[in-house]
Amino acid sequence: MLDDESGARIPVLLYHAVTDDPPDWIAEFAVTPRQFGSHLDAIEVSGRTPVTVGTLVDCLAGSGPLPPRPVVLTFDDGFADLPGPTAEALAGRGMPATAYLTTGAITPGRDSLLPPAPMMTLSRTPLLEQYGMEVGAHTATHPQLDTLPPAALHRELREPKAVLEDVLGHEVRHLAYPHGYNSRAVRRAAAAAGYASAAAVRHALSSREDETYRIARLIVRRSHTAADVEAWMEGRGAPVAPFPDSLPTVGWRLYRRTRALVRGPVFAG
Repeated sequence: MLDDESGARIPVLLYHAVTDDPPDWIAEFAVTPRQFGSHLDAIEVSGRTPVTVGTLVDCLAGSGPLPPRPVVLTFDDGFADLPGPTAEALAGRGMPATAYLTTGAITPGRDSLLPPAPMMTLSRTPLLEQYGMEVGAHTATHPQLDTLPPAALHRELREPKAVLEDVLGHEVRHLAYPHGYNSRAVRRAAAAAGYASAAAVRHALSSREDETYRIARLIVRRSHTAADVEAWMEGRGAPVAPFPDSLPTVGWRLYRRTRALVRGPVFAG
């Protein structure tokens, strides 16, 4: 049973690939279909109500209600399983979710910084909506956004929005920062690019007081069990946002910015 305090803590789960055979570079953040099913079982048993990021953001903006015990499921990048068995598993349980797509990685003939992996294609994006998934942007090439000069940053934010809007025929309102990397300047740029929200990582529970352009998510690793998901559903096992960046986070950002001046854009992962 969720008490009032745990109900005010909102788990926003971040998944990547759902597969038995992930490439090595994403394996730490991939779960098997069996694991995924056990996680969905835990969510159902918890009494939480799955909602999209859009629903959460409307609440944060004061323009829409949330159910008493919400949970948000998000999926980054656009791996091949997403518009197939993963979306089918969610739809079969009546669970809405939000997919953040890296357009350069899913568009034939385009490049991205993501290492090779089986990916969905841009043409299948409308299928996600048919399964009840909300579609958001995850940049064009998946760089560390907080290390980019302004022109490159604006391009990474505006291009995928335009590409996805063209294929879907409607506005794309939500963004996720690759690997959660962001800064005050990046958050301002996301708003200026026309996004209504942006999701970070932070490995923390969100809340009704969370920041609209730095929504906290819990990054799901292959080591996470159904028991971990159960704890998150109870509002346990992670800090609660909002909270300021730690000194190590600030120091790591400064190091990455310096490195990017020498090496150029770097994969965020």
